[in-house]
Amino acid sequence: MKFIIRHEIRGRIRIHLYQREMSVRQADLLEHYLRELSGVTGVKVYDRTADAVILFNGNRETVLKGICKFTYDDERLCEIVPKNSGRALNREYKEKLIQKVMIRAFTRMCLPMRLRAVYTTARSVRYMVKGIGCLLKRKLEVEVLDATAIAVSILRRDFGTAGSVMFLLGIGELLEEWTHKKSVDDLARSMSLNITKVWQNMDGTQVLVPVTDIREGDMVTVHMGNVIPLDGVVVSGDAMVNQASMTGESVPVRKETGMYVYAGTAIEEGEITLCVKKAAGATRFERIVRMIEESEQLKSTAEGKAATLADALVPWSLGGTALTYLLTGNATKALSILMVDFSCALKLAMPLSVLSAMREAGGYRITVKGGKYLEAVAAADTIVFDKTGTLTKAKPQVADVVVFNGQEKNELLRLAACLEEHFPHSMANAVVSEAVKRGLVHQEMHSKVDYIVAHGIATYVGEERVVIGSYHFVFEDEGCRIPEDGREAFDSLPVEYSHLYMAIGGTLAAVICIEDPLREEADAVISALHRQGISKIVMMTGDSERTARAIAGRVGVDEYYSEVLPEDKAGFVESEKKKGRKVIMIGDGINDSPALSAADAGIAISEGAEIAREIADITISEDSLFQLVTLRAISDGLMRRIDRNYRFVIGFNLGLILLGAGGVIAPATSALLHNTSTLAVSLKSMTNLLD
Repeated sequence: MKFIIRHEIRGRIRIHLYQREMSVRQADLLEHYLRELSGVTGVKVYDRTADAVILFNGNRETVLKGICKFTYDDERLCEIVPKNSGRALNREYKEKLIQKVMIRAFTRMCLPMRLRAVYTTARSVRYMVKGIGCLLKRKLEVEVLDATAIAVSILRRDFGTAGSVMFLLGIGELLEEWTHKKSVDDLARSMSLNITKVWQNMDGTQVLVPVTDIREGDMVTVHMGNVIPLDGVVVSGDAMVNQASMTGESVPVRKETGMYVYAGTAIEEGEITLCVKKAAGATRFERIVRMIEESEQLKSTAEGKAATLADALVPWSLGGTALTYLLTGNATKALSILMVDFSCALKLAMPLSVLSAMREAGGYRITVKGGKYLEAVAAADTIVFDKTGTLTKAKPQVADVVVFNGQEKNELLRLAACLEEHFPHSMANAVVSEAVKRGLVHQEMHSKVDYIVAHGIATYVGEERVVIGSYHFVFEDEGCRIPEDGREAFDSLPVEYSHLYMAIGGTLAAVICIEDPLREEADAVISALHRQGISKIVMMTGDSERTARAIAGRVGVDEYYSEVLPEDKAGFVESEKKKGRKVIMIGDGINDSPALSAADAGIAISEGAEIAREIADITISEDSLFQLVTLRAISDGLMRRIDRNYRFVIGFNLGLILLGAGGVIAPATSALLHNTSTLAVSLKSMTNLLD
């Protein structure tokens, strides 16, 4: 790629490409490419001027050579860069905003008074129609107030005031629409699927392939606990599918041969093979956007209260205007009251505050699926942690393989990985990763795999039943035995590790010792959450009492429960809610899904099981648990901002009404101050809550 350096200082270069301007897609491709270059810390691409600013702390020559290698035709880049980046949306609304301001300036400065009056009257028709429409529906809402204020101003031939009111209302509507759409798009992008590989069914054999290789008509098999990666029709198998992320249905739906399934829905039970009808990314993003826009989950309680209060205050504003005119006989004083209403600011500022908070959370890699969940986090006094993958690191490692049947360690690890790769959980991932690290390539050697939630996996290899899972599952449920000559080795298994037991033909074959290191930040996060007002922090795990007690003591939780089943976690959450407590549940696995659904706010680790991410109300990345502290801070800040907005809107507008009724300020001044304050509080509501 040819370019020139426009400006350069240490650690910063501004370049100009040899083209007049970029398309939105070209700008997205260039920005993504530059961000991936070694040493680059920040990038800003200006599509209008075909410029780019690059911040870097690496070698200058390396960065410049990397830029020279860029091409828009890079197929790999085109595949991984999302087509819905938000750049086109921002360009569209910036143009609309500039256009609106320039038209206002032109009409004020260039049009004669008579033409301005005609133009203002023509523009007022839209507001009149809205107001009359509300009256015909027997509703007194903010549209009636706006229409009345504009109509009275025009009847008094005060076209300047009418024009100012419409201009400020238009700016407010534009900013609200822009912020809403941007927040929804940002949220939809974060909720879009992040599936890289799928099991393609080729001549009866399942092969793991990149999702980008799948085309319409291909056969894909989806196992229990996984998210359906593509739209398609079921050709074999049946399953209970959780469609809450797409349809809002709380109860799983049975899907069998001939039925249509949607990308992004999760299989809770069963297994299906589907014929792909839409390739990757075809309509998923657009459906998520539509779902968010239509979903009541996006609406927080505060937004609902604001809208209700705003509409309830309209009759009082109209009544105050009429009363002032009857008592004073002064139309100017009455109009000053009509120019002020509480509704506009309340209806505008509250949704913007919530959407802005959701956007800000996204900047910290926290995905919030609805405003009401931020309220739930702010109100929470109880947090329930699953241990594995949350308080401990999400990527435990295999420390050792203890053999009990005389086979090679690698052969037993190969078999364990062959089973575990179908149902990824943190411990399963550890087994698969260790097999990959040791170069243990395997072919499918087993029959259909059955997954028993929170217990383990069972299948047949040849004529022998193979089970892998917890002590309870292998020895109590399955009745497997320990070889007599291995009793001493079994009793001396290292207690500092978690144990995964594998039995072949009813006899213990191996114990895989898993290191489950505690997150370095876990105890600091627990302390910070206590300081933020969380009075009860609980840890629940399927691990043994010994392991649970050790972890609980190190991190400082208030209570802990060991050897719990998924229904135990959900039952605990429900019992706490019945006591009047607001509960947050944090987990990362399939077995956490019932509790995540039951909690006031369910939080999943984004690198955990796909079904947990789909069911959860909020997802955080695995990088650091301090994101929970950040989430609580954003939620608390949002509630404080909403409270401040209420007090400011009511106090300021009440002051304007009193000044107008007293004849201190004119209607035009009253309208200007009211609309300016509405715009100011709305813009303030769009700013970040955290420094």
